[in-house]
Amino acid sequence: MVPGYSNSETGVAVPPIPASGASLRIGCFFFTIYPSEIMNPGNRSSARILTMKQKTAMPLFLRAIFHVSFLCMLCVAAGTGIAQESAGSDPPVTEMVLEGTVRGAQNQSYVQVPFHVPAGTERVTITFDYTEKEQHTNLDLGMLDPAGLRCWSGGNKSMLTVGLSDATPSCLPGAIPAGEWNVLIGVPNIRPNVESHYTIHVYLSKTGAVAQQPALLREPLRTGPGSHPTDESQSVGTPGWFRGDLHMHTAHSDGQCPSQTGKMVPCPVFFTVDAAARRGLDFIAITDHNATSQYDAMRELQPYFDKLLLIPGREITTFQGHINFLGTTDFVDFRLAAGNVPDINTLLGNADALGGITSINHPTAPSGEICLGCGWTPATKVDMHLLTAVEAVNGGSELHGISGIPFWDKELNQGCRLTGIGGSDNHRPMEPLDHMSSIGMPTTVVYASELSTPAILDGIRAGHVFIDVEGTRDRMLEFTASIKGAQAEAGDAIRANNGADMRLQLHVTHAAGGKIRWIEDGKEVSPAGSAEIVSDDQKFSLAWTSDGRRHWFRAEVTGADGKLWLVGNPVYINWDRENQCAAH
Repeated sequence: MVPGYSNSETGVAVPPIPASGASLRIGCFFFTIYPSEIMNPGNRSSARILTMKQKTAMPLFLRAIFHVSFLCMLCVAAGTGIAQESAGSDPPVTEMVLEGTVRGAQNQSYVQVPFHVPAGTERVTITFDYTEKEQHTNLDLGMLDPAGLRCWSGGNKSMLTVGLSDATPSCLPGAIPAGEWNVLIGVPNIRPNVESHYTIHVYLSKTGAVAQQPALLREPLRTGPGSHPTDESQSVGTPGWFRGDLHMHTAHSDGQCPSQTGKMVPCPVFFTVDAAARRGLDFIAITDHNATSQYDAMRELQPYFDKLLLIPGREITTFQGHINFLGTTDFVDFRLAAGNVPDINTLLGNADALGGITSINHPTAPSGEICLGCGWTPATKVDMHLLTAVEAVNGGSELHGISGIPFWDKELNQGCRLTGIGGSDNHRPMEPLDHMSSIGMPTTVVYASELSTPAILDGIRAGHVFIDVEGTRDRMLEFTASIKGAQAEAGDAIRANNGADMRLQLHVTHAAGGKIRWIEDGKEVSPAGSAEIVSDDQKFSLAWTSDGRRHWFRAEVTGADGKLWLVGNPVYINWDRENQCAAH
């Protein structure tokens, strides 16, 4: 979800207006060509297509015909402003720029600017700007689909987006019908002798993956550093650590909170987001069970919570395990062993094709009547390459003997390079933040280039992650391995030949009173020096000699009572991913 929206000024009381008139299309031979300057009587404006970046799939022979014929069209239309960018390799977004003029004679009327939406479109996004505002020109913004009114914002928005499951407040989410759409411009005021020039950018998306949306729908909330950098010299624009929670539930599945009269009711999304903001988190993923309806509420809340990134996610809940799916609003069929989803590999393959990332949730939880489908119990062999991560720490599970860390260690030993993450699995957002499994307990801390959904997910893919089990605002765990000038961070791979000496280094802050643990291939390694953390900022190192074989190292910090405080991700030594991690 993306910043840049505000609450609706007016409702959608305007009756549906039927779409009519000519549409604007680009093409030649197999395409209908319309004049670039279309003068429409009555309520249509003078409009022209300035540019169009055609990014939709097209058979090769049609593409060739299109390019040849378009050269002819450019010669004819050189003075009209029609232009075409090469189609390239079928990126998922089509971009158009529409331009026209509203005149004084159109005062207190409505102007329609048409554009064509092809089949397969999942999101329509427009931006709107116009001139002569200093002359007290006021133009309102709305949008029509082929069935009628889809958006009406009045004059309080300059950008609208409509998707399958979410939309700008004042717009309706839902199916995107192919055909003629219109930008609807209301003209509450324009002086008799004034001409106002408007520019409309139209973006047509064929996917729900955030990373593949128009740039304005994936702008970062911050460009760095993270809210808790370890180096105070870091400046804006540099990467940093960002703290978040990747697993929680709201009224859109089984999240609950007390009503005004004290009854437990489905809990509005606002309370979950507000709790995360009070915790001081940088990002959250709201992961309701199999639902996508929460995305519309997130679209409304994101502009207000402009310090907290809301990542679209859901918990794909099956009878054979629960899987977090992050980074896209696209639907994934969760009906395992039925219809088109015969096994988990099919489900994971379908999810992977949509551009999100997947993680096994609470893999060692009980299943059956105790917790329906909660444990990881696939009925067939699973290709673990289709997964990105595993929930190594689920809120409070490690205190009840069902930690996901042993499962994670086992997968690592089988060659499966899965990032260890944490999630509160919160279902009661109004509980005090010091309660176990409250929002942000545990916190997943990700090193990323910026605070945006694509950057956070890239950080998770790379394994540049540690888990703050108690959800503090400042504990840090930075782990590196170095050999002969080469250095790897947690999540990275490094080569070490037989007999080569390697140094493992650990930087821990704000964890005085704790104790470090070095973990090699799932087993604790005793350090030569002290493991006690006696200061607020302390470094440790471990010398290790390679035997030339495949290994992994990570680090943990525990409290004086042995409870986990921090869990790091591994550095991978001599790791050949292609030849490891067989289906199991």
